[in-house]
Amino acid sequence: MRTNNIHMKKKSAIVICLSFLCSFTLVFSATIQKEAPLDIREFLKHADGETIYPSARQLEMLKKVIPTKAYQPAPAGSDRVYWNAIAATPSGKAYLQEALTMLSKAPEVPISDEIYRRANKEGNRGIYKPRYYRTMERLEHFILAECLENKGQFVPQIHTYLQAILDMKSWLHPNHDDAENGVLEGRRVSIDLGARKFGGVLALASSLLEDELSEAMRDAIKEQLQWRITDNYLQSSKVPDENNHWLNGTSNWNSVCTSGSVLVTISNSDSSEERVAAIGSAINSMKYYLSGFGADGYCSEGLGYWGYGFNHYLYLAQMLSDYTDGKINLIAFDNPEKLKRVGNFPEHFEIQQGTCAPFSDGVSHIKSAGSNFAEVLSSKYYGAKKPSEIRMEEAVEQIMAWNNPILFSAAETPSEQKSVLKGHTYFDDFGMVISRGKQKVPFSIALKAGHNAENHNHSDVGTYSIVLGEDFMTGDIGAPSYIAGSFSPDNKARSSWGHPVPKINNTLQANGRAFEGKIIETVFEDTIDKVVMDLKSAYAIPLLKSLTRTILNDKDGTGTITIEDDVVSTAPIAFGTAIMTYSQYEFIDDHTVLLTSEHQKLKVEIKSKQGALKITDEKVPVIHLREGGTAYRIGIDFVKPIKKGKITITYTPL
Repeated sequence: MRTNNIHMKKKSAIVICLSFLCSFTLVFSATIQKEAPLDIREFLKHADGETIYPSARQLEMLKKVIPTKAYQPAPAGSDRVYWNAIAATPSGKAYLQEALTMLSKAPEVPISDEIYRRANKEGNRGIYKPRYYRTMERLEHFILAECLENKGQFVPQIHTYLQAILDMKSWLHPNHDDAENGVLEGRRVSIDLGARKFGGVLALASSLLEDELSEAMRDAIKEQLQWRITDNYLQSSKVPDENNHWLNGTSNWNSVCTSGSVLVTISNSDSSEERVAAIGSAINSMKYYLSGFGADGYCSEGLGYWGYGFNHYLYLAQMLSDYTDGKINLIAFDNPEKLKRVGNFPEHFEIQQGTCAPFSDGVSHIKSAGSNFAEVLSSKYYGAKKPSEIRMEEAVEQIMAWNNPILFSAAETPSEQKSVLKGHTYFDDFGMVISRGKQKVPFSIALKAGHNAENHNHSDVGTYSIVLGEDFMTGDIGAPSYIAGSFSPDNKARSSWGHPVPKINNTLQANGRAFEGKIIETVFEDTIDKVVMDLKSAYAIPLLKSLTRTILNDKDGTGTITIEDDVVSTAPIAFGTAIMTYSQYEFIDDHTVLLTSEHQKLKVEIKSKQGALKITDEKVPVIHLREGGTAYRIGIDFVKPIKKGKITITYTPL
């Protein structure tokens, strides 16, 4: 999806007249009595067990703080005071120019039933997803551009695009439908990452372009939003069903789909009861989403999904704050200290020089692409580092940025957002450590105990990633690309076979919350970091008496990182571990390997106690890996079964 990359400086803020911003805020606050803000901790106490739909007591509490009028993301396009002021800003001008470059392009939906069914069966996102998101991005641009320009030249395309979306049988990503294509065939309705987006764009068009759309078009939009989103969302909130399992989920799906469902309902529904119920359901649902983060702020989905999920959580928070004049505060929720740690996760998760561990389905590099809405709001509300540029992806985010120009201005100088990474970061709840070298060419390691039921789970208890400079040298190879079979626990990039962890009696790590690692010892000093993990519980092997992994980062000189696995069993077992890498490798002798990346070289020395070792290399048999390139597994195994043994791998930069 293309990103609207708009650099907005603080000086642009003076262009916007404060009076119309204040009057816009008053549209919502005028109908609210002088009530105290909602006490979210108290609100959650009155939930009806695990039911997402708000209880009678919760509904009473909400009615005191929610306006009786529907939510308006921004004034309608007919409000020329507001939109002319936005149009005069650099970002408004840039947005209009980008929309003009898209104006001649036709919508790319609906896709054919044949492509839909094929995408579902194969898990092939490439044959539909770019079409979906290009269509929605253009329509969002057309809607806001028409409000900015007010000449009518975008209106024909807006009608064409709206009708195309209304004509779609299913708004779901095809691979999110069931095996029998129940949504496509009209047997049920469901909300996913695509449906919430289609719904949100239509709701925005109806809200902002009331004078430009025909009555028939507005009625069609209202009807479809009601049954595709609002009715479906509220029904699943009342009684769990097959349609929206994400409602009590802990992954990014919850915040993303909830934010879209709430936007649609509070801006499109004519029923104040439905609007209140949707907000109450969202608050109850966000309790589950936030529980997916560690008490230490750790996001097991990785940095990319932190951005996607937390972006939408914060835009839900900002939307409800704007709508209720600050009386619903999801920024703090019921645990402001935890939210602060979540908001600061990206900086704490960085290894060095823009790299981070690709654990689970995470990414290995911090990219200047996609929306950084979460980083911007985290800088204000949680004291996180302020971004050096502002990037918006969704129209609602862009409107919020225009309504808050000071907040959504980039750090003007590097010194404003420069920070020095500490020698280590310890996420003690999830059991994840980053040990950072401070050499001229820094040599660092990220490692994780964790458990095997995390979001986007890999069987990877004990995994690690080693970085030299900005090059990933060895360790976790990241996720398989999202195609059919990629989420299977047997996928060799997802199972423990494809991770730098032990293999015992030809048995891999087991899956489930009980299969975990524990950090049992830590030492953090200026020149050395030491972490000891107990990995025994990650394996369903009765013969296993103990299994510990000790990681030592000696930061003297150019640095040395050592991984030592120590195993004891009640009977002889086959035991081994692995080096995983995308780097070129060369066997120097029977216990030394040379890894070569684009810029660096790393010597790997392998030693053992209580037995001889054999080293076997093979290509990881997964066609598409999200990190790109070809990964290799260098297996290190005892030649004969052992009852007690130790394998030591020492990494030294050259």
